[in-house]
Formats: sequence, C-alpha cells, structure tokens
Amino acid sequence: MDFKKFSKLVLIEQTFFALPFAYLGVLFAGGGTVLTWVWVTLAMIGARTAGMSFNRLIDAEIDAANPRTSDRLLPRGEVTRAQVWTVALASSALLVFSSFMLNELCFYLSFAAIALLFSYSWFKRFSASSHFYLGFVEAAAPIGGYLAVTGEFHFVPFVLGFAIMTWIGGLDIVYALQDKDFDSEAGLYSIPAKFGERGALLFSAGAYVLASAALVTAGILTTRGIAYWVAAGCVMLIFFHQQRLARNDDLSASVREFFRVNMFISPVLFLGTFIDVLWI
Repeated sequence: MDFKKFSKLVLIEQTFFALPFAYLGVLFAGGGTVLTWVWVTLAMIGARTAGMSFNRLIDAEIDAANPRTSDRLLPRGEVTRAQVWTVALASSALLVFSSFMLNELCFYLSFAAIALLFSYSWFKRFSASSHFYLGFVEAAAPIGGYLAVTGEFHFVPFVLGFAIMTWIGGLDIVYALQDKDFDSEAGLYSIPAKFGERGALLFSAGAYVLASAALVTAGILTTRGIAYWVAAGCVMLIFFHQQRLARNDDLSASVREFFRVNMFISPVLFLGTFIDVLWI
C-alpha cells in the first residue's frame, strides 16, 4: 500500500486534529519531558491509525451499501483486507510500545485502549448511544496524556475527558444526520434515526452545553490563567456557531462548514493552555 492510499484509508490529516487532545492532558499534568511528548505523539498516531483501520474493516460491508461511503478504498477494492489488518496490527503495536516507554500504568491501559478502538464500530449495531461511545474512546486521549506525565489517576483528566466525550458525541450526532435514512433502512442505531432531526439537534446542543461546562470546571479546578479562559471562550463561540450551522436548511453544505470550523477547536484550546502553562 503506497502512502497516498494509506493517507486516504486512515484520514491522516485527522490524526493531527486529534493530537492536541492528548497534549492537553500533558499540559494539565505539568508538561512532562521532551521524551514524554515524543512517546505521547507516537502513541496517539498508533491509536488513531489503529482505530480508523478497525473501523474500515468492520464497516466494509456497510460502507459498500451506503452511497455516501461506497467510494472508500475497501469497498472499491483498492486495498485488501489483509493490507488493512497489517496496518491495524502494526499501529496497535506502536501504541503498546509507546505506552510501555511512558510508564507501567500507560502500558497496561494501552490494551484497554485497543479494545475500545476495536469495539466502537460494532456499537452502532445495537445502541443509539454509539455517538457517545465514540466520544468515550476519544476521551482516552487527554486522560492518557495526563497519565503519561503522572503515572497515576486524578480527577482532573477525567473532567477533560468528559469535555472531549460530550463534544465528540454532539459532533458525531450532527455527522450522522447525513445517514439518517440509510441507518433506518439498514437497521443501524443512531440518535438521528431514532429521534429524528429535531431530536438529534437537541441531543447535540445538550452535549455541547455539557462540554462547555466541563471546560469551565477543568479551568476552575486547576486555576488556569487568562490564556486558557480566552481559548475556552473561543471554543464556546465555535460551539455556538456549529449549532447554528447544523440548523441550516442545506444539510450537506452545513455539515461541510460544521467540520471545517471544528478543525479549529483542538488547536485553539491547546494553544491557549500551552501559553497559560508557559506563563505560570
């Protein structure tokens, strides 16, 4: 498999979008060493790549049947299942090894992380809560980043994880609006398929409110400074803008713009926290 196909298979650009999740945990834990940042980065690359590969393998038949996803590499036969399994297993090994290089707790938890990454794609086959299960999987990033520095559990990273879980859950609900009819016909579970567009938007808005509250709580618990609060305020404005976009009549255009502005959230929050840590 060449790099172009690999990049398209795992949506490599989204890995860079996800990295600040873990970096946020590192910063809240005090910053760590240069090696901490290196191993956290490699662990996140491994986790993200493994998760996307598992998803493509498990959902191959569903992707082939859905007009929106039928042009993905596996349904089109541009890559083989053996190739994707190789990527998935190699990425999982990278996650485990990087976690081992961080500390013992991260090493043991890396196996739980792989189980979460593998199980997510099955979840929508039996529960509409799959959107929040995806958020739960993504929440492991800031928690893992925090544990990479401290090697022990604390309440703060779980507050950060809750912010990520509810944000990603609310985001995925809007994304799933595109497949509402297909999910209903295919017997798949999603909040849009179960509660309709209006209900889905209410769930999404509620999730964003919870995410905002968690960001505020994390800031208060750790007495963050002005840079963090400015960044958190910007993120909440983006949340508000996204919810307005989700209510436009042109769903396809709205979703594209929704995700375009979403790419700013994790970098803005990371940058604000990074500046805040430097000032302390």
